[in-house]
Amino acid sequence: MAEVTFDGVSKVYLDGTRAVDKIDLEVQDGEFMVLVGPSGCGKTTALRMVAGLEDISEGQLRIGDRVVNQLAPRDRDIAMVFQSYALYPHLTVYDNIAFSLRLRKTPKDEIDKRVREAARILGLEQFLDRKPRALSGGQRQRVAMGRAIVRQPQAFLMDEPLSNLDAKLRVQMRAEISGIQRDLKVTTIYVTHDQVEAMTMGDRVAVIRKGELQQVASPQELYDKPVNLFVGGFIGSPAMNLVEATLEHANGGLAIKTGEQTIAIGDEVLSVRPALKSYEGRPIVLGIRPEDLEDAAIDTEAPANRRVRGRVDLREALGSEIMVHFSIEAPPAVTDDVRELARDVGDESAVEAKVEATHTTMVGRFSPRTEVRQGDVLEVTVDTRSLHFFDRETGIGIYKEQDSTKGAGK
Repeated sequence: MAEVTFDGVSKVYLDGTRAVDKIDLEVQDGEFMVLVGPSGCGKTTALRMVAGLEDISEGQLRIGDRVVNQLAPRDRDIAMVFQSYALYPHLTVYDNIAFSLRLRKTPKDEIDKRVREAARILGLEQFLDRKPRALSGGQRQRVAMGRAIVRQPQAFLMDEPLSNLDAKLRVQMRAEISGIQRDLKVTTIYVTHDQVEAMTMGDRVAVIRKGELQQVASPQELYDKPVNLFVGGFIGSPAMNLVEATLEHANGGLAIKTGEQTIAIGDEVLSVRPALKSYEGRPIVLGIRPEDLEDAAIDTEAPANRRVRGRVDLREALGSEIMVHFSIEAPPAVTDDVRELARDVGDESAVEAKVEATHTTMVGRFSPRTEVRQGDVLEVTVDTRSLHFFDRETGIGIYKEQDSTKGAGK
């Protein structure tokens, strides 16, 4: 096992396109690191540079204590699991798993030992004599994992390995891959576009945007303290609600003014975000996660000055919770970050339509006890302790004074 270190690593194509731009990242020995970001952000290119499938234009890449910039892929002691599985259709499961060991002229008894141990770990023992066409998608993915495991590499590289599986199987395989990685304690870099995968699997998650590293942190820290609006909007499902707002002085404290809505914020917010005081009278972007909104008819103890009014557009009953889409009289946030987030999900035209809008559609994750229906006018309580605030011009999260002008967190 070994650390994988990006030291100012860039990939610049002949036309000048910077697919990866000066990434500094240290993947610790035995760590499960997830690279996540929109399509085309450079995460797969970064992985392919580790594998040796893409040349490095600038900087150094180290695996353990070796600089591997000029090393051929076969000399890097890594194993890669692809989205397409890349199995040989004419070979059995046993022979697919053993293939790389035979190329290395590993002794026959050692090959057999490693293949059967990998099959035991992956629950493939009864399938060793089958061909890939006789396997399910999940079983083929396990075979691809087995081929990586038997090599006993310094690092695993995984490029969206679950994207071809159905939703239920993806959940199962997420848990299996995470469990195998913990048992083997092999340094792993995992690329995905699915932020739910990133949050559930990674020891740490690196968010990439336009080839640049935005933030590297534990999944919970990314969720609770995004360094900027892009990270806050990308991480979380359903996505964070984003509205235009200003901060104003009210009753000896601060309040958020957004359109016709006013939300008081208490000292507990200012104690963890003291930089907010310097934003009084200035435009900001307010972020509210769906789970921090509740039907006021249920959350009756919330004070009246921490509520917003809206009209229900859609109700989605999910059993354990109700997703309520409602519109409030407040302008939606439309910034470059918001546009990029919308582009990633194919919704950019809808964002442009909001430029002159005076109403914002929000999503609340309500208790299943709510009785709201489409068309209802309702009051919604806001958990102000969990609000997010971003600089309107830079998109940077507003926290401590020294953080308010800080760039992307490395």
